[in-house]
Amino acid sequence: MGYPKFTINTSTDSQYYFNLHASNKEIIATSEMYTTKQNCEKGIASVKTNAPIAGVEDLT
Repeated sequence: MGYPKFTINTSTDSQYYFNLHASNKEIIATSEMYTTKQNCEKGIASVKTNAPIAGVEDLT
C-alpha cells in the first residue's frame, strides 16, 4: 500500500480518530476525536482535499 496512509482508530471512550503515517510508517499527524466513524472519514477526506493547499507556519 502506498504512503502517506491514514488509519482509523477507536479511543478508550469509543470515539474515532485517525493517524496519518509517513512512508517509514511513523505517525506524522493525529486528528481530533469524532463521535462517529462517518465523521472521521469526512475528516480524512477534508485533509486529502485541503492539505495540498495548506500554508506552512515556521515557528522556529
